[in-house]
Amino acid sequence: MKRIIVADIMTRYPVTIKPEANLLECAKTMVRKKVGSLLLVSQKRLIGFISEKDILWALVKKSKQDLSKIRAVDISPKKIATIKPTETIEGTITKMKKLKFERLPVIHNNELVGMITIKDILNFHPEVYPELYELAGIREEIEKLKRVKKAKERIFMHEGVCEDCGNEEVLYRVDGKLLCEECKNLM
Repeated sequence: MKRIIVADIMTRYPVTIKPEANLLECAKTMVRKKVGSLLLVSQKRLIGFISEKDILWALVKKSKQDLSKIRAVDISPKKIATIKPTETIEGTITKMKKLKFERLPVIHNNELVGMITIKDILNFHPEVYPELYELAGIREEIEKLKRVKKAKERIFMHEGVCEDCGNEEVLYRVDGKLLCEECKNLM
């Protein structure tokens, strides 16, 4: 893991938007691109960072204002934590844990070259999962995975449509299929 660096696994073309974009544009872009944050970039330089949480904050704190009148750069944090593309994954994890951040913009020669997230690291290095365990997002994912695993092992299911006869009844998992009691007994 120590030989792998940020540049190896970062997202090379993160979703960006102009700093002057309004919050409504930002929200629409996040939904359309299925991302939780945007990097505010002007001429390849990172100007700011805006997340879903920032937009929610603006909705609550500036509820009387129209989101289309608030510029992203106006609510973006002034100081932004970044990382170099040559940093090791181990160093990146340490920085993320220390700052309690789940993503970091990657900067080289004062220009944005990518973004690295916990998800990127876990996709390529699931063995570091215990090191990232303390981050809230990861804890939540662990619980979801446990629930999904239990659901797959569950024999009794709630009501639904039987995969054999098509009747809507209480279902049971039998050999990977969801069957009503009658079809289960016929097997």
